[in-house]
Amino acid sequence: MASATAFKNWLFRWRSDGTGPIVLRQRRIFILPTGVAFLFATVLIVMLLGAVNYNLALGHALVFLLAGVGLSGMIHVFRNLEGLILTGGRAEPVFAGENAHFPLHLANSRRVPRLALEFRAGDGVPVVCDLPSEGRIRIELPVPARQRGWLLLPRVRLSTRYPLGLFVAWSYLHPSLRCLVYPRPINRPLPPLAFAAAQGERHGQGGQEDFAGLRERQPADSPRHIAWKAVARDFDHRPLLVKQFAGGAQSELWLDWRQLPPGADSESRLSILAGWVLAADAAGVLYGLALPGIELKPAQGAFHRQLCLETLALYQQP
Repeated sequence: MASATAFKNWLFRWRSDGTGPIVLRQRRIFILPTGVAFLFATVLIVMLLGAVNYNLALGHALVFLLAGVGLSGMIHVFRNLEGLILTGGRAEPVFAGENAHFPLHLANSRRVPRLALEFRAGDGVPVVCDLPSEGRIRIELPVPARQRGWLLLPRVRLSTRYPLGLFVAWSYLHPSLRCLVYPRPINRPLPPLAFAAAQGERHGQGGQEDFAGLRERQPADSPRHIAWKAVARDFDHRPLLVKQFAGGAQSELWLDWRQLPPGADSESRLSILAGWVLAADAAGVLYGLALPGIELKPAQGAFHRQLCLETLALYQQP
């Protein structure tokens, strides 16, 4: 068993560091006949026996002509892969339960197109494409993201049967690409807002002494801040409005591990926190994230959302 594993590792030892291109050369391409090739060979043998039995010169010529065409198909199926240049790209983060899409950039330096190229990453769905002559294309390989953390691109099998389908040529690729998988978000009501004083100044409780105007209510806003009088004037055609106050304090939302149900397991807690991060970002409030041993100060924006989701995805990961 150990010798078989060592031979397999030697046979498929080519591995990219994810930064440089992969160029398919002769020593990386394998060819085998398909089931159609065996059927084709059987038909040729029957035709040859008939030609010998009836002494048909044209029958001999036809058999050898078809055999030559079949052998030329082996050369063309090899040339369909030889010299192909592949470069990995950056995979965008996804949530657990979705498909991660690993980009591959293909380049063809020849004046003939490369047709019917089939890519399959692990047990994923195959992707078939055609590469034009002296052209470049970009494809994406789907891989199921079943759990949070880093998802490594599995070994990719590139194969083709073009042009006759009598032979299959394939090569194994293993670029070092990875995709960050966030926890699967679970929708739960946001925790209540808190008020923090700005630079040590405090004007009344929560800085609510100076009225600054009205705005539409967000899911994270407390019902006691709703301007019921303003809403009552046109209840049917106006959304709920919330009073805004100016002062030395602003509202903050803490997404704290300790606020979660005590009986929930770690993965469920991380999923609830991921849902809170998305809801808080959509509400446009300042929010911070608190995990055991990790604390991200309240902020907002796309960068802060990404930082929080990345922290949740990599929490207690090796």
